[in-house]
Amino acid sequence: MDSTLPAVAQELLKEIRKAFQETSHVPDDLLLGLKFLFGPSAVPALDLVDQRSVTRVVSPSGRTAYQVLGSSGKLYTCYSSCHFCTCPAFGFTVLQKSESFLCKHILAVYLSRALGACQELTVSEEQLTSILLAEEEDEG
Repeated sequence: MDSTLPAVAQELLKEIRKAFQETSHVPDDLLLGLKFLFGPSAVPALDLVDQRSVTRVVSPSGRTAYQVLGSSGKLYTCYSSCHFCTCPAFGFTVLQKSESFLCKHILAVYLSRALGACQELTVSEEQLTSILLAEEEDEG
């Protein structure tokens, strides 16, 4: 999966992917493991996956970012390659307080990838740049 996640989380996501590919559902024991590892982010992340809120944005050069439509209706940009989300919860809970190693949006990205539930959007290099810059302008 991703080297930014602890090994146990990577293994759990692999098991979820495998189980879903074989049976089209995720067994209860894996859902409990998800709740145990990711705490309060697990259920909201699964809700985002169920709502198909995760979009993989790809440019012709292969650059990729993920956009997640949050439960508040705001669109957040997530980067699984460097384990970052533009949501306020990531900044506060993950970066400032170190209470968690991800937010529900990043977990939704990982789960959507494992379950094959990402929507796909191909954009030009300029459009991807605009998406990325729009986040910076919102922050500043």
